[in-house]
Amino acid sequence: LAQVARVAPTGAAVLLQGETGTGKELLARAIHARSPRKHRPMIKVDCSAIPPTLIESELFGHEKGAFTGAVSTRVSRFEVAHGGTLFLDEIGELPFDLQPKLLRLLQDGEFERVGSNRTIKVDVRVIAATHRHLATASREGTFRQDLYYRLSVSPIEVPPLRARRDDIPLLVWSIINRRQDQLRRKIARVRRQDMDALQAYDWPGNVRELQNVV
Repeated sequence: LAQVARVAPTGAAVLLQGETGTGKELLARAIHARSPRKHRPMIKVDCSAIPPTLIESELFGHEKGAFTGAVSTRVSRFEVAHGGTLFLDEIGELPFDLQPKLLRLLQDGEFERVGSNRTIKVDVRVIAATHRHLATASREGTFRQDLYYRLSVSPIEVPPLRARRDDIPLLVWSIINRRQDQLRRKIARVRRQDMDALQAYDWPGNVRELQNVV
């Protein structure tokens, strides 16, 4: 949170690295909420959830007739996020051939929609997140090194839950207090042996798994 407070006002690109379920999107929203862009939209794109054949159109938009099925113009996510923040979740899954186009946008704020040669300029802060080790991927040649350096101007490592077991009781009660009305249950205490068991477990799914278990 101290790192979030330092980086939020700067406008620099942020790379959030950590295992699945550690709360990277929550931190991205905290950075946006503490930035001068907080009154503008924060748009999320999950790079792992979009098929490789569609992600260029999703990110950068396309013109009508650019390809079969392009029956109308599609505005890019960058244009929608203009003046605000674009959160690129699972950036490590971005196809290699699209990475130069993203690098150009980060450097110059310019891109072209698919099927167009008209350059569009946008003002967008990019926050990226990944569970992969991009430094290793860049050395191995599976992720562009220049893009990695451009994204990780302000890297933040989000620790796994097993590295902060003392937080587990606080998280458990936070989850209970948020969910008990919805579940129509009133929980006043957690047995010591149950809390000990929660703290002893390694939580491969991290806070998301803890929330589901509670």
